Amino acid sequence: MTLRRLLIANRGEIAVRIIRTCERLGIESVLAASEADLDSLPARLADRTVCIGPPPAGASYLDAQAIIAAGKAARVDALHPGYGFLSENARFARLCRAAGILYVGPTDAQLDAVGDKLRAREQAARCGLPILPGGAVASAQEAAAIAERIGWPILIKAVGGGGGRGMKPVREPAELPRALELAIAEARGAFADPRVYVERFIASARHIEVQLLGDGVRIAALGERDCSVQRRYQKLLEEAPAPRLPEQLRARLKASALTFGRHLGYCGAGTVEFLVDAARGEFYFLEMNARIQVEHPVTEAVTGLDIVAWQIAIAEGRALAASLAEVPVAGHALECRINAEDPARDFRPSPGTITRAVFPAGPGIRIDTHIEAGASVPPYYDSLLAKIIVHAPERLQCLERMRTALAATRIEGVATNLAVHAALIDAPELAEGGVDTAFCARFIHAMRR
Repeated sequence: MTLRRLLIANRGEIAVRIIRTCERLGIESVLAASEADLDSLPARLADRTVCIGPPPAGASYLDAQAIIAAGKAARVDALHPGYGFLSENARFARLCRAAGILYVGPTDAQLDAVGDKLRAREQAARCGLPILPGGAVASAQEAAAIAERIGWPILIKAVGGGGGRGMKPVREPAELPRALELAIAEARGAFADPRVYVERFIASARHIEVQLLGDGVRIAALGERDCSVQRRYQKLLEEAPAPRLPEQLRARLKASALTFGRHLGYCGAGTVEFLVDAARGEFYFLEMNARIQVEHPVTEAVTGLDIVAWQIAIAEGRALAASLAEVPVAGHALECRINAEDPARDFRPSPGTITRAVFPAGPGIRIDTHIEAGASVPPYYDSLLAKIIVHAPERLQCLERMRTALAATRIEGVATNLAVHAALIDAPELAEGGVDTAFCARFIHAMRR
C-alpha cells in the first residue's frame, strides 16, 4: 500500500517534522488541530487542517473519537500520532484501524504490551532483562507497602506515558500521599490514563536508550542516545552516541534492546530505555516508548536516516533494508530542547506571544520548531518551542558548534531556558562527558547560588 493522505494527530514541532517528510514523499498532509492551533505554523504548512475541538487537550488532542471523525471526514489513508497525547494508546490505535485508517505505529498487541509500562516491565522480565523492583499501586497504602518491601526512596511513574509526566520521587512516607495524588492527576491530564506504579528510585545513574526499527520480522538497532541531562525527569539535552560508555556495556545495551524487540516481533519505530550504572557495569530496563521520540534527530544526524520516513514505509508494509542491520554511526550529535519556561521563577511555563524568533543556520545545524514572530504559545500544552540539533565529526567540535548555535538564537516575547542551555554547554563536567541524571539538578542549584 502506498499512502496518499496522512492525518497528523499532534501539534507543535513534531507536526512540522512529519509534514516535512510527507512533502518529500509526496503524501498529502492533514493536520488535526485544536482551536488554539488553527493559526499555528503547522496549520499553515499542512495541505489541510481540521479542527478537532477546544484548546484543552482533553477536549481535542486526547479526544480519540474527535480525531477519528476528523480522519474519516478528510478521507485519510493513515494517521501518525507523533509523540505524547494518544501516541501509545492501544485503544486509539484500534479505533483507527476499525475506522479503516492505517495507524503509523506498532500493532495493537505491541501497544498493549509496551504502551502500558507495567506490562512492558513484565515483558522485559520474560526476556531476561533486569528490571527495578516495584509494582502497580492504587492508593498511598499500597505504595507504602511496596516501598517498605523494596526500600526507600521510590519513584512514582505513569503507566500510560512518559516524558516526565506523572513521575514523582518520594524519599519518605510523609511525602507519599501528596506525591501520589499529583502523579495521578498529571497522568490523567497528559495521557487520559490515571494509573501509576512505583519502582525503586536510583538517584545517580545514566539514562541511555537504544533506537529500534522493526518490520515485524527484522529488527535493527540504530545506536544509542544519552539522555542523562534532565530536570525533574524532563530531558533537556540529548546526544548520540553516548560518551564515555565502555564498549562492552554499549554492546550489551544494544543486544538487550534487540532481544526485547525480537521478543515482541516489533513493528515500527521504538526506543528501549535503560538506567545504567556505568561504574558497576550494570543496567536496568526502564520502559519502551512505542513511538517516535522527541530526541530522534540526534540519531538521524549520526545515521543519515529519516526515522519518520521509515515509520511510514513500515506502515505501508515495506520490509526493512538489510543494510540497517549494521548502520554506521558517523560523528557526534547534540540536541538542546528550548522551552517556554522562566528559570528565574522555578521554570514556570511562560505562555504568550512570540515577538521575535531568530535561529542559526549553517553546516551541521538543524532546527526543529513550530514558532516564528507572532506565534502564540498557549498555556494548555507542553512548553517545547524548538530543538537545536548540531552534528560534527567529534564531540568537542559538536559542543563548540552548539555553543555558537545557542549564542545566535533569539526568542523574545516569552521567557525561555536558552541561558540555562548556554551555561550547561560551558560546564566542564558536561564537556568531560558521562554525566549522571543528578548532574542537572546539581548544576542548576549551583547556578542559583
